[in-house]
Amino acid sequence: MPIANRSANQSTRPEGQSALAIDPIDTQSLQEVGIFVNGNHRSGTFLLRDNEAVCATTGQEELEMLPIAEALARYRWLREKYWWRAVTPDTDDVTARIAADQEPRGLFVRVKQGARVSLPCQAAMYVASNDTIQIAHNVMIIEDDAELTMITGCATRHGLTAGRHWAVTESYIGRNAVLTSTMVHSWGKDVIVRPRAGTVVEAGGRYISNYVSLHPGASIESNPKTWLNGVGASASYVSVILGSPGSITDIGGEITLNADDTSAEISQRGVSTGGKIYQRGFLVGNARGRAHVNCAGMLLDSSKEGLITSTPGLKAVSPDATLSHEASIGRIAADQVAYLQARGLTEEDAISMIIRGFLSANIVGLGPELDARIDEIAALASAAAHT
Repeated sequence: MPIANRSANQSTRPEGQSALAIDPIDTQSLQEVGIFVNGNHRSGTFLLRDNEAVCATTGQEELEMLPIAEALARYRWLREKYWWRAVTPDTDDVTARIAADQEPRGLFVRVKQGARVSLPCQAAMYVASNDTIQIAHNVMIIEDDAELTMITGCATRHGLTAGRHWAVTESYIGRNAVLTSTMVHSWGKDVIVRPRAGTVVEAGGRYISNYVSLHPGASIESNPKTWLNGVGASASYVSVILGSPGSITDIGGEITLNADDTSAEISQRGVSTGGKIYQRGFLVGNARGRAHVNCAGMLLDSSKEGLITSTPGLKAVSPDATLSHEASIGRIAADQVAYLQARGLTEEDAISMIIRGFLSANIVGLGPELDARIDEIAALASAAAHT
């Protein structure tokens, strides 16, 4: 399905539209974060370029994908029931700035009750101009018994260095519904990124969040929160981070078990080649359930400029909550490299294999494309470690 050439204020979706005209350099940047510009193998596409919603399409009646301003104008219940419910405007300066925006920009996604969307949707938050402050407020609603895989690529144009990305994402997952969200970031070296996210999961619902940071820019701060409000609800956070020289990456995750038989897992993997990585995971047990947080880091920086800090946290309110955590930080063991070299690998290939094994996890959502991103992180990290 080609990306429809559609501005934010258009509401019709004529058939047979051609692919969106995008500069080749932009096409390459978007493909690197998992976005197919031609729309193939995707059930819907949205692109926010700087602060303009330049396209939004879907070919399925059960899947609705609109610029958020259009959705707010169309549906009164959206503002009354969902708008600023999972994230509050007074959370911090970022949310206050987004709430003050007179023209909301961002994405609205709705999967209707009982629908299983077969192909992933994709959304791109793309900064194409230097010194731009991109502002987005996204709302995703997965109704009861519905299912969606969402791929979000956030990137800057090649050669662009400075800019800011501020975003709020609210997700609402109904009874026995499933949302798999995979996000890939690749930013210019001086870009500042401040995403804010809140997710509410009802009984039997599942939320799977995968996050990969290829190029973290100057600074990323993110602490998404999820509330498991229904019996049997579950959530999983997986993050894979490359901390390149000069970058600061502060990645958290907080999951609250508010109903019985809920479950949660936070798994973080960070590799620093000179950047500062702060891993934070926090679990709150307000009801009977099980949850685990695992923070692991690999420090490959010989300049001693990089660091990794892992801070898993637990808070049990209910005596029936079973919460656990573990954290580890280390380096590549010389004996492991020597063993692989004895099996015929070069030193660089041996280091890459060890890093790839450390980063690997059973990440659901992007399949081979996500594996390619993890391979890229392993290659970049091994090259830095080898020098």
